Amino acid sequence: MIYTVTLNPSIDYVIKVDKLTTGNINRVNEEHVYPGGKGINVTRILKSLDNDNIALGFVSGFTGDYIINSLQELNLKSDFIKVKEGFTRINVKVKSEEETEINGQGPKISEEELNQFYKVIDKLVDGDILILSGSIPSCLDERLYESIMKKVEDRDIKVIVDATKNLLLNVLKYKPFLIKPNNHELAEMFNVELNSTEDVVFYARKLKEMGAQNVLISMGKDGALLVTENDEIFASSVAKGEVVNSVGAGDSMVAGFIAGYLKSNSYEEALRLGAASGGATAFSSDLATREFIDKLVDEIKIEKIK
Repeated sequence: MIYTVTLNPSIDYVIKVDKLTTGNINRVNEEHVYPGGKGINVTRILKSLDNDNIALGFVSGFTGDYIINSLQELNLKSDFIKVKEGFTRINVKVKSEEETEINGQGPKISEEELNQFYKVIDKLVDGDILILSGSIPSCLDERLYESIMKKVEDRDIKVIVDATKNLLLNVLKYKPFLIKPNNHELAEMFNVELNSTEDVVFYARKLKEMGAQNVLISMGKDGALLVTENDEIFASSVAKGEVVNSVGAGDSMVAGFIAGYLKSNSYEEALRLGAASGGATAFSSDLATREFIDKLVDEIKIEKIK
């Protein structure tokens, strides 16, 4: 089974206004509500690509009920821990001349509730896949991903981590199956400027030397680059289209990569489906549909650099 972890999910309230003016009443022209959070995005795309999975994490209050009910309506499985204090956050995304985001805080998670979550993790078995996505709520220890990976290190579980800077660097000692920083996050990790594909390859290999088995770097309009456990290097092109919404594109790439790998056992084909999934979401107002992903797959060209 595949499990996704979203420690601080959200309701994403996406609105469009002609011109956002602070200090005044602004009239909304268009509005959408989605269950949000990086792991939940991965869950949705995995299911679209015919990969059954279970969403894990924490929810609370009436907004938490919305998350659970929304996933049920999409025929998605979840096993969230219900938190007593606070409520699942609402993130407001305002699209106008510029894009403005106001992100909520999320609930307060107690030690008892965290231990309930660990009991769920303890049920994972050999052959399972665990995807850790996004930030860790401020109420929890920032080394939580490390604690999770330590708990499963004696089992044959493929762990994928999509997180930033120290959250990612600190788990490398547990040899995650895949990590997926973008090129900006890669530069930030090593405090460098990346001016060429060679630079990206060099620092992606550094992450591999530090423990990651496979390193996938998303690079926006420049495609994606993969350094595999066998030290093969693949680069993907990007599909043609107009970027409508970048939110969830990286999560879609992770989901597409895992779905492609499970289907083909080929890193090249995994990268192709990952790039198509990320592009399809970037060209959509919500996460990509299966039909759109399938349409873009043939546009993606994979080049083996080494």
